[in-house]
Amino acid sequence: MSLNHSPETHKNLIARIPKVTGRDLPEWFQAIDDGPSFIRCEERVNWLADEHGLSHGYAVALVHEHELHRRAARY
Repeated sequence: MSLNHSPETHKNLIARIPKVTGRDLPEWFQAIDDGPSFIRCEERVNWLADEHGLSHGYAVALVHEHELHRRAARY
């Protein structure tokens, strides 16, 4: 999944998620892990936006950050 925004914007979105949503990143990562088993990242983005009322930008940032953490955990 490629970013639709700059790395700086991604960093800023991720930093604001706890304040905007009231949930920390580990809680969101758990929601993604416990949610439907979508293959495509875009499906996860749409699910987060629809199910949890997130804007598309925050949903994209969360899914991308989740993927980064999953990949880092493999190594």
